[in-house]
Amino acid sequence: MLAYIIRRIVQSVLVMLAVALVSFALFRYVGDPIYAMVGQETSLEDREALRENLGLNDPFVVQFARFVGNAAQGEFGISYRLQQPVMELILSRLPATLELALISGLAAFVFGVGAGVYTALRRRGALSTAIMTLSLIGVSLPTFLIGVLLIWIFAVELQWLPSFGRGDTVVLPWGWETGFLTQSGRASLILPAITLGLYQMTLIMRLVRAEMLEVLRTDYIKFARARGLSNRAVHFGHALKNTLVPVITITGLQLGSIIAFAIITETVFQWPGVGALFINSVRVVDVPVMSAYLVLIALIFVVINLIVDLLYYAVDPRLRVERGGVRH
Repeated sequence: MLAYIIRRIVQSVLVMLAVALVSFALFRYVGDPIYAMVGQETSLEDREALRENLGLNDPFVVQFARFVGNAAQGEFGISYRLQQPVMELILSRLPATLELALISGLAAFVFGVGAGVYTALRRRGALSTAIMTLSLIGVSLPTFLIGVLLIWIFAVELQWLPSFGRGDTVVLPWGWETGFLTQSGRASLILPAITLGLYQMTLIMRLVRAEMLEVLRTDYIKFARARGLSNRAVHFGHALKNTLVPVITITGLQLGSIIAFAIITETVFQWPGVGALFINSVRVVDVPVMSAYLVLIALIFVVINLIVDLLYYAVDPRLRVERGGVRH
């Protein structure tokens, strides 16, 4: 187990180095940040002096080594646009994105697993057919269109929920800003959470349904029924437990996708998260913010993938047997 963990950590470090190289090299060629930082009246001498102060004239290898060294310490430089430390900007907006992603992911998992199990056990029922038909909406429609439709129905026509913003927030003693503790914050979270989690929910539901149907056809389930076990024990004590093994992997990776692709939802609902910060930085070629965002998303994916692999290793005893060199 220890050797497996060490190997996965080494692989994760190599992945992060590769992502850092790609992000650093890519954003070197998206435009000249100097033009976004100064006015038209700035002389060429002042532009060149600013370029020298920012280290943009240094060789690529020197700039990349400095970027990796600073990133390892959580330092990504100063935002060209806002003239503030990039890490402070990200940390100030990260609670909003994580709050939205966690609620979306939790709702997608709970409703996805529940609907998947129900449609597998009642696959010929009218409600199951309706659920499977409606699930096509979550798979087919793009995220921005779902968000616009929800705004039109619940914010414009019915006027039940706010259409943009995060609502009132409360700063907790340890500095975390949350909207859970205010009525307007909870109301503002509903529409973007549904928009962001709908696709993941339908994906989890269909996966659970397919896995559940496959497990119910196995021999050990037939043997459990032959022993006289109740349907409840067979379905939830045996079938569901084995169904959730591949679901753990998909759910973990989907949580990373929710955080990474929250950009669209944050743009539609004007949600003040890191996704909106990234979009604004792209418009003005704010390279430090763009690079830091890509590295942060890659780090989230790597950490989640590492946790999922370890959970998968702990849940499925077959992996432990194979890695221990015992095969039957």
